[in-house]
Amino acid sequence: MPELKFEHLDPIKLPLLKRFYKQHYPSTKPKSDELSIVAYSGLSMVAVVRFRSIAEYRLLTGMAVDDSKRGEGIGSQLLNYCVNEILAANDFCFSYSHLQHFYEQANFKKIDIEELPNDLRTLFLRYSQNGKDLIPMQFFTEHSEV
Repeated sequence: MPELKFEHLDPIKLPLLKRFYKQHYPSTKPKSDELSIVAYSGLSMVAVVRFRSIAEYRLLTGMAVDDSKRGEGIGSQLLNYCVNEILAANDFCFSYSHLQHFYEQANFKKIDIEELPNDLRTLFLRYSQNGKDLIPMQFFTEHSEV
């Protein structure tokens, strides 16, 4: 696995983040009010994940890895960094079904739609009605009840 450096992205670097997404995940629109965590290999941005605040919750969103670096474990390293430094019990993600196992390895557990807080449930239903095959998941710490 490559040696990575992780950084909370300074909002002044948002144009760099937008360029990264345009290349690797064009449907995403990063915003300055989101918490963005970036993985660098040397001076190159190789992966990013964003956390969007919704009420008193956070939604992990827009995780992307440089197309040429996929399969090297970079996404896992980024997610492990987030597990150790960022994630808390009020964090959720809407996983594509083919990525469910990936998020489960980072202590996200599949939950029923009814278990989502109202604001997140509304958003999840809107995404799902647009044809996205998503699974609601919540982060649990080692001390959380499942």
